[in-house]
Formats: sequence, structure tokens, C-alpha cells
Amino acid sequence: MGNISRKQFITLGAASAAVLGLAGCGSSSSSDSSSSSDAGSSSTDDRSGNVYWLNFKPELDETAQALAKSYMEKYPNVKVKVQTAASGTYEQTLTSEMDKTDAPTLFNIGTTAGVKEWGSSAMDLSGTDIEKALSTSEYTYKDSDGRLVCAGLCYETYGIVVNADLVEKAGHSVDDIKDFDSLKAVVEDIHKNAATLGFDAFAATDLDDSSSWRVTGHLANLEYYYEEKDDGGWDETPASIKGTYLPNYKKIFDLAINNSAEDPSTLSTGGHDPSTEFTSGKAAFFFTGSWDYATISKAQKNTTMIPYYCGVSGEEKAGLNNGTENRLAINDAASDEDKKATMDFWLWMVTDPEASKEMVAQLGVLPYTDAAKGDNGYLNKAEELSKAGNYTMDWATNYQPNVDQYRKGLVSALNAYTADQSDANWDTFKTAFVDGWAQNYKVQNA
Repeated sequence: MGNISRKQFITLGAASAAVLGLAGCGSSSSSDSSSSSDAGSSSTDDRSGNVYWLNFKPELDETAQALAKSYMEKYPNVKVKVQTAASGTYEQTLTSEMDKTDAPTLFNIGTTAGVKEWGSSAMDLSGTDIEKALSTSEYTYKDSDGRLVCAGLCYETYGIVVNADLVEKAGHSVDDIKDFDSLKAVVEDIHKNAATLGFDAFAATDLDDSSSWRVTGHLANLEYYYEEKDDGGWDETPASIKGTYLPNYKKIFDLAINNSAEDPSTLSTGGHDPSTEFTSGKAAFFFTGSWDYATISKAQKNTTMIPYYCGVSGEEKAGLNNGTENRLAINDAASDEDKKATMDFWLWMVTDPEASKEMVAQLGVLPYTDAAKGDNGYLNKAEELSKAGNYTMDWATNYQPNVDQYRKGLVSALNAYTADQSDANWDTFKTAFVDGWAQNYKVQNA
């Protein structure tokens, strides 16, 4: 089975469209549409069939719907339906939709656990036009039989986005932030002077379904990454974890929730709209990733991304978190006509000059040789850090077992902790984090 390696960041950014991949927030929607491509194996006048794409990324929905409509206008004999699952509900939605007669023909397999769950439902992409179009095999997964069951749609990076102008207004510089202690000094000074400055340090760290993934998936990656590194690398989901770096997770989590305009006790219900807090200039720091660059850069012209500084030895050489949860698969149970239509549509999205330009504008970088080039500032920052010799933090979070249930346990424990930041409540979170992993591993592998 394939796995995410800890390789140095592959040269991307404006220079090259090489590789891509989060999870975000949004609501579900669906529509029918279609579009065209000279990249597929069908000619413009003989394409037919049905495409049903169950989209994993809510922030991609608007672009996906528009491309589907464009495709259908170009290929009127192809019907393309796009449905986007609400944030945090993809596995549930996929399970429900795959049981229907009109099941998705294009769906997401994001993790090694997903390969075990859905790999048998996926078409083998080995030797297909999709595999041939890839610029790298780094973000593909194979099942235990060696079948290529999914391929990356995009490559992403995440960390802490910083509004450099606000930091400077507060009398500091992003260049001053090189580790946890220097981050803490800047953050606490901004929070202390928030009333005078007119903005606070961190955007809200909401724990509702629209935002909890920022800390139960992404921020948690710092613990998994460093533990995985100590173990010499993971090739598959381990049956148990130690939680060695949970004190480091606590440092940065506490820093965020206690240096924000929002009372920590209100985070469980969410509704603070951290994205708008950041884009409107009400906060200087925000847990997010490259998928938000297009939106943020329109509102705030001078932002950058810094690593998850958390007090680990040697973290002055840390880089960003690079990887993907966005890997597409084709339903092997679909008819031959619909499988072909689906592959043609997929190929068109990532290789057609105009279509891939739209995808790149939203996602940053596509791991396909003929994809349009992009200029995502946060991906460029990841590349810059890698070239400077900083280590890249791979997405070890993709190994989370029984992911939806595991994260629900983390959210529940964090809700109790943010309401009352006691040692006892933190111990409950540690139990959910470590023991919850082992329990969900057993469920997943029963």
C-alpha cells in the first residue's frame, strides 16, 4: 500500500506544477453540468455517459460546479453532476451515496484507512491516461494487491498564516518569529494590546464541524509527525501511539485559544467565522492552508505562512506541513461508458489549459504535467523553506484510524477543556488522543 513519505518538498510554486492536497469548511450542494477537453481519449463529438463527482473539498464547490457546466456545454451528450459533502461528513455521505443505484462515479480516497475501506470499490488506474498524465507518483495510493486505486487531485500545505502588516503595526516583524518562544512573545504582546491596536492575535479556534479539523486533523499533525519521525517513519497506521509530543500540541493550542478576541468557553459552539476575522484584519494569526490563499490574498495583500512552532528541539529548521488528502478514485462498479466519461472529465479538469487554470486558482498546484502553472504564496513559502534546508512535515495525520469517530472523540474532549482548562480535562483529552487511537484502530481493523 502506498504511503506519504517524508521527502523534501518537490519544487512547485510558480516554477513548476508538480504536486498537491485538507479538508475545509462549507455546505453541501449539487448541480448538473459538463465541459470539454482535448486531453481525453474521446473526440469532441462522441463523448457520452454520466459523471457523478462526490466532491470532498467544500471550498472547491463553486469552481467544480462551474467546470461541470462548462463541460456539459462542450459535450452535450455527457451529464456531469457535482455534489459537495458538508465539512466533516464526507465518509458518512460517501457511504450513503455508494449504496444508491446512481452512485458516485468519481470520489475521494484520502488516507491509508480510506484505501482499506474503499480501495476494493475503486477502478485500477494503472496504465490509464490518468496515471500517464501525473507529474509525480508521490501522492498516489495502491492497495495491498498493488492496484493503483487513487491519484492526487491537488497538493497543499498548511501551518500558521500571518498578517505581516498587522504584526508590524504591533511593533514586531515576522522575521522575529523563529521558534515557539518568539512566537509566544509576539502573540501575547498583540493580545495584551488588542484594544489599542484594533485587532487581536489569533482568529477564533472554533470546534464546530466547520473548523474543528484545523486542530483535530491539522494541528494534531505536529504530534504525529514528530512521533513518526522518532519511530523511523510509518508505512501504515500503527496500532497505537504514545502521545510523546502532546505537551507541544498543548503549548500552541493554549497559545491560540487564550490570545484571541473570543472567550475559549465559546469555541465549542463555533459561529465566530475565523476566516472572516482574519481576512477583515481583526486577527494577525490563523490556522489554515494554501487552499485559502486565493481568498486571503484578495483581502490582505501581505500575508505569509510560518511552521507550527511548538517548542520542539531544533524547530528553527522546521518547514510547513505538505501533502494531500485529496485523491480521486473511479467507481469500478460503474458502467464502462460511465467510467470512460468520468476519466475523460477528470483528465480534462487537470490538463485542459483553461479548466486547469481555474483549478489551480482555487487549489494552488495540480500534480499533472500539463496542468496550468500557479503562483500560490503559501506553497511558494513551503518551497522556500525546503530549499533553505528546513525539514518538511509530511501529513502523518492521514494515518488517523477510523478518522471521523476518532476526531469526534478529540472534539468532545477539547470542548470540555476549552470550557475549563484544568489538568483533569487535559488528561481526558490525552486519553482521547492516545487511547482513542488504539480503540479506533481496533474498530477499523476488526
